[in-house]
Amino acid sequence: MSISLQPLGDRLIVRAIDEEQTTASGLVLPDTAKEKPQKGEVLAAGNGRWDEDGEKRIPLDVAVGDQVLYSKYGGTEIKVDGEELLVLRESDVLAKVVG
Repeated sequence: MSISLQPLGDRLIVRAIDEEQTTASGLVLPDTAKEKPQKGEVLAAGNGRWDEDGEKRIPLDVAVGDQVLYSKYGGTEIKVDGEELLVLRESDVLAKVVG
């Protein structure tokens, strides 16, 4: 998917990955009973934030295409072309999913 937004600084645009949730007894939970997803794919990334002196950029640790885990209530929800996305600061990202 090509996105028409370019995040600034240390911000990321992330699409939540909605994993199907099943109870221990095998029941699939409806959307209304699910918790907000905390895993997503990075669709766009800023150029990094400026250092304290404002002289050089500090690059981000995540890149477009990475899957990340982020804080439950972090970021700002936006709607682009009918799709719900999140704008997160890199500090809201808890981990990169590897493997």
